[in-house]
Amino acid sequence: MDDWKSNSRINLQKQVKLTQEHIRILIKHAKESSPHESCALLFGNIEDDCFDVKQVFLTRNIDDSPVNFTISNEELLKGYQEAEKRKMDVVAIFHSHPDSDAHPSITDKKYMQINPVPWLIFSNKSEELKAYMLDDKIISLTLNIT
Repeated sequence: MDDWKSNSRINLQKQVKLTQEHIRILIKHAKESSPHESCALLFGNIEDDCFDVKQVFLTRNIDDSPVNFTISNEELLKGYQEAEKRKMDVVAIFHSHPDSDAHPSITDKKYMQINPVPWLIFSNKSEELKAYMLDDKIISLTLNIT
């Protein structure tokens, strides 16, 4: 099999596994943060091409902006320490788009380069939750909801 075909196949199989309860928590956070973007770190484990979410760590958007989000350095440090304490990794980043689709913005793409984990985006507008990762280009990931 050609290398590019194998890499493509692997990318298409990547998935983020999370529960209905995780989704409920994230959507509630997005709606309560509106009209600003909400954000969170997702803790769990990575096995093969599955990013298995075990815990949601809600964070505050210090930008208080409807089009950008920033998690404070202090809160990021606390999140990574909490994940380590629980013997987990930060396996994904979540944020919302209050007035646009659940697709990475130009700013999201820039930060996806330095945070190479899945990005889950919830659109308050369409009520859709989608997952993406940046490889050479933006790829859609499957959400495996349990």
